[in-house]
Amino acid sequence: MKKLKEEQAIVERVLACLQAGKDVRKGEWGNKDVEVINSLLLLTAKPVIYVVNLSEKDYIRQKNKHLPKVFKWVQENSPGDMIIPLSVSFEERLSKMEEAEAKAEEEKAGGKSALGKLVINMRKELNLGSFFTCGEDEVRQWTIRNGTKAPQAAGVIHTDFEKTFIQAVMFKYADLVDLGNEADVKAKGKVQTKGKDYVVEDGDILHFKAGAAKN
Repeated sequence: MKKLKEEQAIVERVLACLQAGKDVRKGEWGNKDVEVINSLLLLTAKPVIYVVNLSEKDYIRQKNKHLPKVFKWVQENSPGDMIIPLSVSFEERLSKMEEAEAKAEEEKAGGKSALGKLVINMRKELNLGSFFTCGEDEVRQWTIRNGTKAPQAAGVIHTDFEKTFIQAVMFKYADLVDLGNEADVKAKGKVQTKGKDYVVEDGDILHFKAGAAKN
C-alpha cells in the first residue's frame, strides 16, 4: 500500500508537469521517480533532437528562411535541445557512393554529411556507449547503456556469459589505433584484467572469460 501511494504521488507530479505545458524530460526527478516514469511510456519523457531537412542548396550554404524560426521556437519551447540541419537528398546521393567517391563529392559540393553528427548525438541523448570484441576474422561493435558493468556487457553477447562471468581482459580502442596492433598494446602494458564491478567505457575492447553454462 505504501508503495502504491508513493507511485501515485509521483504520477500526480508528472500530471502537474504536463498540465503546466512542460515536457516530462525537463523536470527534476529522482531515481525512484524515473523508475515510475519509465513504466508510463510517456513520449515527452523521451530525449529529443530536432532534425531539419533542407534542400541540398540550402544545406550546403547553411541558409534557409525558415531556420531562424525553427531555432527561435526551440529556444522558447524546448531550450537546450539540439537542432541538426541536414539534406536528405544530399545524404541519399552520398550513400550510393564508395567512401573515396563520397569524400570527393563532399569536397566538390563544399559540405559534409551530417549523418555522423546525428548518430553520435542520438547515442549521447539515449545514454548509449559501445564496446568491441575482436577475433582474427571479425570485429564486432556492441551497444550498451553507459554505466553498464562488465558482466551485463558480456550478457549482451550471450546471456550465459553474464551468468558465468569470471573476468574481462580490456584495452582501449585509442591505444590500439595509436600502437597499431594488439601485441604492441600488450607490450606497453595497456592490457588490463577487470572484474565484476568494472564499468565498461565507450571504446573498450573486451575479451570475456566465463565458466561453463549450467543446465
